[in-house]
Amino acid sequence: MSTKPKIAIFASGYGSNFEAIARAAKSGELECEVALLVCDKPSARVVEVAGELGIKSFVFSARDFSSKAEYEARIVEQLVAAEVELVCLAGYMRIVGEVLLGSYEGRIINLHPALLPSFKGAHAIKDALEYGVKVFGATIHYVDETLDGGKIIAQQAIAYEGDDLDEVTQMIHAVEHRLYIDTIKKLLKPEK
Repeated sequence: MSTKPKIAIFASGYGSNFEAIARAAKSGELECEVALLVCDKPSARVVEVAGELGIKSFVFSARDFSSKAEYEARIVEQLVAAEVELVCLAGYMRIVGEVLLGSYEGRIINLHPALLPSFKGAHAIKDALEYGVKVFGATIHYVDETLDGGKIIAQQAIAYEGDDLDEVTQMIHAVEHRLYIDTIKKLLKPEK
């Protein structure tokens, strides 16, 4: 039985950050256990990755529930059963509601592909590129009831002066993986 802290990762798509965190945990670089993947898209690649890595998944479709409160109550049951201490959103494309926030307040963090408070929302990289910014980056913040709000925990900037969305997206993903792993390490080992 593991005595390491347990985390859950929420993702909706490809799962590159999920995979980076899970592999860091399996290798011992991160001293935690990824106890659960929560995914709202049954066909998402991240579900396959979790299976390959032997990580339990809770996969749901929001339309199978009568409300956000109902599916979030089911998620909370899964988190409690898995003894999850920290929830890490990594490309989870749903706004967290009252049920989940009430149960895990102060223990839910999110990765956002922009330097918040600028460029909130689902198309942050594209929006920043179209605006013409020359400094991109990633932010990790606590989740609260606001869209991409909550206290900022960590940020990392990168300079980019091109106009290729795929290129800058890949650069940001490379930053995200390292930043998220380092931030989780710090949060699981608070200063004494």
